[in-house]
Amino acid sequence: MNWHAVRAIYQFEMARTRRTLLQSIVSPVLSTSLYFVVFGAAIGSRIPEIDGVNYGAFIVPGLIMLSLLTQSISNASFGIYFPKFTGTIYELLSAPVSHLEILLGYVGAAASKSILLGLVILATAALFVPLRIEHPVWMLFYLVLTAVTFSLLGFVIGIWADGFEKLQLIPLLVVTPLTFLGGSFYSIHMLPPVWQTLSLFNPVVYLVSGFRWSFYGAGDVSIGLSLAMTLAFAVAFVAIAAWILRTGYKLKA
Repeated sequence: MNWHAVRAIYQFEMARTRRTLLQSIVSPVLSTSLYFVVFGAAIGSRIPEIDGVNYGAFIVPGLIMLSLLTQSISNASFGIYFPKFTGTIYELLSAPVSHLEILLGYVGAAASKSILLGLVILATAALFVPLRIEHPVWMLFYLVLTAVTFSLLGFVIGIWADGFEKLQLIPLLVVTPLTFLGGSFYSIHMLPPVWQTLSLFNPVVYLVSGFRWSFYGAGDVSIGLSLAMTLAFAVAFVAIAAWILRTGYKLKA
């Protein structure tokens, strides 16, 4: 394993984050804070507790997950797409760097940015609503696992995309709607039985439910099923990314 190559890619991507701190960290935190103000304070005061949790606190895991998914995909997809756009990707592919090392560098940097953002949003949420974390170790584990999983998806999207418009296609038209419909702002048990069943086909439900369980010890589905689904997503995205790098799909053409 060429750790020097992994570190070089990782540090380059992290340096780009420091140069765009306003866009990478400050803007998502401010946007999420507006959700806390509107939903937590204005609307939350009119909604009864859900599973014994104040509504403002109830939506915190969902809001963190919303930012985590979108930022993980955005960071990783842009990170690998920009070298394609400028043509510098060929220098990387011709260097004595393995596919695994490329993947570790880009995905590790994207996941690190998203984890940092998630922790900042968590600290910001504590200023607005009373929070408790019953399983802090599981919360951190789930935060890291989700960030890595969707950074892998973003890496795949960045290679697949052949224009800046396509970078936003899946996050805006697929991931964000699924997140809003995945129990970020409500419990699926509040829905009619038919919609509860349909919600179980939404993969984001398992992510939000598992993350919320780490806070309050309760979720819409069991923690075992949530963890299994998240691991399944991670394995699937690793396999796709490995196949792309091995075959040179949209990289060597």
